Amino acid sequence: MKGMGESGEDCPFEFNFDPTTFKVGDVVSYRVTGSLEGFPFVGTLVEVHADHVVIQGDPNDPGQLYRGTREDRPVVEFEQI
Repeated sequence: MKGMGESGEDCPFEFNFDPTTFKVGDVVSYRVTGSLEGFPFVGTLVEVHADHVVIQGDPNDPGQLYRGTREDRPVVEFEQI
């Protein structure tokens, strides 16, 4: 994501938006339903399954894991947050 900030700086993350190539360690932009809908979140894939992914939401808290849909920007249910 080029030129996103006020002074034209680039986004510090490189996202994988192709669910067919998801692999453990990929950084993804994910969404959360409910009151957090519309806000972008960043996480790292720790599991990739045929119908869902498991996202580590906070690198400082390895136990913070969310189950998300397997799509270009996975969706996590608000109840998991």
